[in-house]
Amino acid sequence: MKNLLLIFLLLLFTTNGFGQSYVPYYGSIVAQCSQANISNSLTTFESLGLKRRGTTPLQNTLNWLKSKYLEFGYTANQIQEDSYTYTGSPSICKNLIVTKVGTLYPNTFVIVCGHYDSIGGTGTNDNGSGVACILETARLLQNIPTEYSIKFINFSGEEDGLYGSKHFVNSIVNGTTPKMDIRLVLNLDEVGGVAGLINNTITCERDTNNSPSTNNEQSSTMTNELMTCVELYSPLNTYLSYAYASDYMSFQSNNEIITGLFETHETSHKHTNTDLLIYMDPVYNYNVAKATIGATMHFAVAATSALGNDQFQNDSQVSFYPSPAKDTLNINMGTIAEANYSFSMVDVQGKIVFKKEIQNAHLIESVSLDGLSKGIYLAVLQTSTKKIIKKIIVE
Repeated sequence: MKNLLLIFLLLLFTTNGFGQSYVPYYGSIVAQCSQANISNSLTTFESLGLKRRGTTPLQNTLNWLKSKYLEFGYTANQIQEDSYTYTGSPSICKNLIVTKVGTLYPNTFVIVCGHYDSIGGTGTNDNGSGVACILETARLLQNIPTEYSIKFINFSGEEDGLYGSKHFVNSIVNGTTPKMDIRLVLNLDEVGGVAGLINNTITCERDTNNSPSTNNEQSSTMTNELMTCVELYSPLNTYLSYAYASDYMSFQSNNEIITGLFETHETSHKHTNTDLLIYMDPVYNYNVAKATIGATMHFAVAATSALGNDQFQNDSQVSFYPSPAKDTLNINMGTIAEANYSFSMVDVQGKIVFKKEIQNAHLIESVSLDGLSKGIYLAVLQTSTKKIIKKIIVE
């Protein structure tokens, strides 16, 4: 009886109604979340000023974000500026997109996003707080393999009408052939808490919109999983609410699956010149970051131990997909920063049957396998400093 009771208690404390368990390796990564990093990001974000379209502070914030991702180990090929304008504003606005390619499902994306523009003031809570969480999540996941690809996106134009996320959905999500496959959009907007209050609960937002409603059930499921992740990987409690008026709504109307995090005690300083760090709770922001890191690892299906990480890093996160391949093979440069490389295919007799020099390479390059016989090959990517070899099956 005592043994049965022990088993029951272990199950009670390590699992939940959605079949999720605490993953010790995820917990070890979450434990590396830095309060100092969160506070420093908030301080820097605040110092950059009012971030409206067409202003120097907005551009300076974009430059700062780019420098942070590069500092974390992401390469220029993984970082994309997405420029746009919109009716009534001749100013060029930019979204910043950082892509980490998945190991098993490279064409399916988990999007972790939040806006970096502000209105009325510096926007330290709305939405420097979300930016700080995204940066810390990107930092800690940079060298961890995930089955699904991740896009960390900092949107502009949110305060003027979700223009940045609308542009991204219309031009990139729907402009991809086939349309970009999105597993989930996790939006962070205003998660800084209120100074002087007990900030121990985060609001988790699900889709309840009826236009369309076909994504509501899956959003509810994912939001329940998000709530579980919050409670597994942070000290925060959760409160279930509905999604509205932030960048995930551009995806919602495109029938994507969305969820989000929002502070439960809502600041009275948003959109004013008093939206400042002194009126926030940076420890709460830090705890939200921990929840975000755990949830992103869960949704992107990160490795569950450090065993595979060394090889992942030794290979510079380079991958070739799909495998088995048929007509086309995609080459993911991973974290290789060199602009040029050669790619070759070697058959089982050691004969080079295909070779191509690729100049000014993009993060993903595609090569045709037309003319190659079915069989097993070695795919070889070689730069001036690295040589990466992987087995590829051609059907």
